[in-house]
Amino acid sequence: MFTGIVETIGMVSSLNPSSSDGGTSLTISNAAEILTDCQLGDSISINGTCLTVTSFTASSFTVGVAPETLRRTNLGSLGENSVVNLERAVAASTRMGGHFVQGHVDTVAEILSIEPDGNALTFRLRPRESAVLRYVVEKGYVTLDGASLTVTRVEERESWWEVMLIAYTQQRIVTAGKRVGELVNVEVDQIGKYVEKAVEGYFARQSGGEIAILQKMVERIVDRRLKEAK
Repeated sequence: MFTGIVETIGMVSSLNPSSSDGGTSLTISNAAEILTDCQLGDSISINGTCLTVTSFTASSFTVGVAPETLRRTNLGSLGENSVVNLERAVAASTRMGGHFVQGHVDTVAEILSIEPDGNALTFRLRPRESAVLRYVVEKGYVTLDGASLTVTRVEERESWWEVMLIAYTQQRIVTAGKRVGELVNVEVDQIGKYVEKAVEGYFARQSGGEIAILQKMVERIVDRRLKEAK
């Protein structure tokens, strides 16, 4: 479990693909700040992806990245000297400055545009799987490359949302240095998933195993939204 508050920025010092299992051994350097209490088997978030430490030194650590993780995240596009957001798993004394982040990436999103707004930057992003948009709400949380950010605008019909990076955040996360067309890892707020499942279960029980009631409710909401948009 993580908070989405990036602790430091590390650098990829080596990637060693394994021909036997299709995975990759990934070594991150410039990470001394988060390794003072490191133990083998600890979880560290790398660009929002929860990975297990298999070895470490005073300033670097190594993790194994499975083929599924490479397919689902942007870690497969990293090269030597790429920079990444890093955060240790939460401790009992951690202040929850962001939100509950699992480190389980749902999809990646493409950066469609980056627009300055005073000293802030507005990023517009389109997810590879549009289904995740139902969990993205204005003023809600979304995790991008491991950073907890607030959604400022959502456009479901065109399948994008926006977040704003203030000046301080721009200095603390790698996302601020990315360009249009690049990909970011996305983890939506897990609370939305639990609520959805609970509501589906409730209506299924009330309707004898059918979710027709819930479906009709959703259809009415969608119809109303479409009429309002005309």
